[in-house]
Amino acid sequence: MKNYSDKIAGELALKPHFVEATIKLLDEGATVPFISRYRKEVTGTMDEVAVAGVRDRITQLRELDKRREAILKSIDEQEKLTPELKKKIEEAETMTALEDLYLPYKPKRKTRASVAKERGLEPLAKLIWEQGKFSPFDEAEKYINEEKEVADIEAALQGARDIIAEWISEDATAREQVRKLFRTEGIIKARVLKGKEAEAAKYKDYFEWEEPLKKIPSHRLLAIRRGEREGLLTMDTFPPEEMAIDRLSRQFLKEANAATEQVELALKDSYKRLIKPSIETEIRLESKKAADLEAIGVFADNLKQLLMAAPLGQKAVMAIDPGFRTGCKLVCLDRQGKLLENTTIYPNEPQKDTQMSAAVVSALAEKHQIEAIAIGNGTAGRETEQFIKGIGLPKSILIAMVNESGASIYSASEVAREELSDYDLTVRGAVSIGRRIMDPLAELVKIDPKSIGVGQYQHDVDQNDLKHSLDDVVMNCVNGVGVELNTASKQLLTYVSGLGPQLADNIVKYRNEHGAFKSREELKSIPRLGDKAFEQAAGFLRIKGASNLLDESAVHPERYETVQTMAKDLGCKVEDLVKDENLRKRIDLKKYVSGDLGLPTLKDILEELAKPGRDPRQQYEVFSFADNVHEMSDLTIGMKLPGIVTNITKFGAFVDVGVHQDGLVHVSQLSDNFVSDPSKVVKLQDKVMVTVTEVDVPRKRISLSMKSDPFGKPKPKQKSKREDKPIEGDLQAKLAMLKGKFGG
Repeated sequence: MKNYSDKIAGELALKPHFVEATIKLLDEGATVPFISRYRKEVTGTMDEVAVAGVRDRITQLRELDKRREAILKSIDEQEKLTPELKKKIEEAETMTALEDLYLPYKPKRKTRASVAKERGLEPLAKLIWEQGKFSPFDEAEKYINEEKEVADIEAALQGARDIIAEWISEDATAREQVRKLFRTEGIIKARVLKGKEAEAAKYKDYFEWEEPLKKIPSHRLLAIRRGEREGLLTMDTFPPEEMAIDRLSRQFLKEANAATEQVELALKDSYKRLIKPSIETEIRLESKKAADLEAIGVFADNLKQLLMAAPLGQKAVMAIDPGFRTGCKLVCLDRQGKLLENTTIYPNEPQKDTQMSAAVVSALAEKHQIEAIAIGNGTAGRETEQFIKGIGLPKSILIAMVNESGASIYSASEVAREELSDYDLTVRGAVSIGRRIMDPLAELVKIDPKSIGVGQYQHDVDQNDLKHSLDDVVMNCVNGVGVELNTASKQLLTYVSGLGPQLADNIVKYRNEHGAFKSREELKSIPRLGDKAFEQAAGFLRIKGASNLLDESAVHPERYETVQTMAKDLGCKVEDLVKDENLRKRIDLKKYVSGDLGLPTLKDILEELAKPGRDPRQQYEVFSFADNVHEMSDLTIGMKLPGIVTNITKFGAFVDVGVHQDGLVHVSQLSDNFVSDPSKVVKLQDKVMVTVTEVDVPRKRISLSMKSDPFGKPKPKQKSKREDKPIEGDLQAKLAMLKGKFGG
């Protein structure tokens, strides 16, 4: 395998020796979170994004090398590997370039060209290909052979042209020329299938749609492709034919004579029959991959923001899964999220038993010393919130709406059955809502990210790429926050650096059998948890109340000795360093620099001593919707409302204003200033004030604005062909991803 450190360093704007060291760590089994957190000296302080970039690129290049070796072996076995061809293959930098070079030697099914060769017409094709001054018709007459099914001159010339057409289609330079033309001049054309107009109503914008391939946004391309997959739309992608023919003509046509005319006929046939369909397939896949990258990127960014939402923390919580006819499922949880009691109340229509329901809530709140009440934001959520607020509970009890997306998925999952085997789905769903307000990250890792409600077109993108990206997000969030070893679920432990499902299960079993962990060192007693896994995981695991204060922090055990030396040098204990800022200020970090320990890690250690085990997430803030708004029918134009950002898209943000239907703040309405990227203005879970600008109850569409004067005179702007609007609930935004330069 080649050493790709210089290449990757150039592409990612990194230093080669840091890239080489990072690749070595990855090859040794180190994880991205571990490398970015505890090997800063080795990587030049690369963050997790840069480390993951190195990991993904070296994987891609190694896959390229495997394919290169297979191609060289195949051509060599055919005894057709020339030094010149070998050099080209060894220098090819993308999978596309490799496959172009291999195409003439790739085993094929029967083709028109292969049939013509069997009929002995290859010499005629070669003669015509040279485009000399002779009569192709006279030469073709020599190849008439009834036994070989060459009946006349035209049949002979047709066979020769078929062979030439295949030569042209297999020329790497020609294919790359046409490929570039597709990329720069290609047009996406979408049409509705005849007779499908009514069924395809949601795709109405694309019934007669044309747009340059290089300009089409990812969400629109994915929408058209979905319509095509559903058998409602057709989609074509190609540049103007005359431009393609002109480029090929300049490459292959020589002097103007009778032979050249035959080559020109073969060239046009080659483009229409062979090159165009082949390159269109490539470009469709390439554009789909680019659209996938953008959609997955936004999904990942939204997921990260959701997972890193502010936790309420360890509080005694009452959680309510609202409902009308079936009632509201109510559960009480202790400060560790353990289910203490559950019941059902009926404060809403049709029973409207508010008196009994209020008595139950008040009694349970007092019995379990409830500190917060979490109410799911689904059906009957606002009505239930209004009821709870009217009971007259102590003001010290926080009342909050919680996004319940995915709670029903969790309640029916194997994880829920394992955790709450003695309870039905409704109880499990309510428990999930309660735990979600206490610690969103710890609870949401139990749910498939695609069910959380922050993605768009997640079923249309490459599922392997999606899973890979979302797993990275979850792992980085879990390790960035840190995990309490004695209370973490198996699902949360699974994402800790170096662990995985089996070791996470072993940890939980050990904890159940032996009680709470007293130190990180005790981890070494876990079956199959060896030195490597301990090295990767220990720094991200916390033990609250451990005898060694450092076990509560993000300081890695491999650095305990350094901290103890710091304390000894100052004539104090480690606990004193944590308590006394003045002592920490006296530490001269340069004194402790050694071969594998530099200032970046020493600064991290000092920060941890200031706040051991600190949570990087923001503090929880109470939010309330407008009391007088519960349904879309309550909204009026010009009304100002508080809302929560639930999804960020290419052309705006979706905001929940408490009416069971998110409203869209179009990108043009996000700010008084020009906004090109909504994610630069708002983040998921942001609390915002919006103005209602349009309400369409039949289509369930709400338009909102965050401008100071939404109804002011608009600035002149060029009209576009259409207004970008989602074809379903929420819509992905475009996120710049590394692409193009990697090719293929």
